Amino acid sequence: MAENAINFEVVTPEKVIISGNIDSLIVPAALGYLGVLSNHAPLVTALEIGVVTYRQDGKPKKMAISGGFLEVVNNKAVVLAQTAETEDKIDVSRAQSAKERAEKRLSERNADLDLLRAEMALKRAVSRIKAAQ
Repeated sequence: MAENAINFEVVTPEKVIISGNIDSLIVPAALGYLGVLSNHAPLVTALEIGVVTYRQDGKPKKMAISGGFLEVVNNKAVVLAQTAETEDKIDVSRAQSAKERAEKRLSERNADLDLLRAEMALKRAVSRIKAAQ
């Protein structure tokens, strides 16, 4: 491992999404975005729906996650996420359709609307679109 590298893994219930060395990491933590560099202090935090940005070999990369946890210890960062999609795997037209459906549900406000579920669907769609850009 390079001197300033962080061993990075993103794991979902289905599979390991990423496993390798990175230069830096920014995650959507519960109280705002959080940056991680090599030799970061040990940390465990909850993650929100949002975009994870990391630098690998000097190149910025993104992925959309829908919540989970981050653990950082001894230059290893592990994200346990409910779902995670790297920018190259995101279907932008599908994400845009999901965003439009969620916005429509929220604007109509039917009596049977599950408000929290609709808001979460909108956040997931927006984070997927942002990660793909």
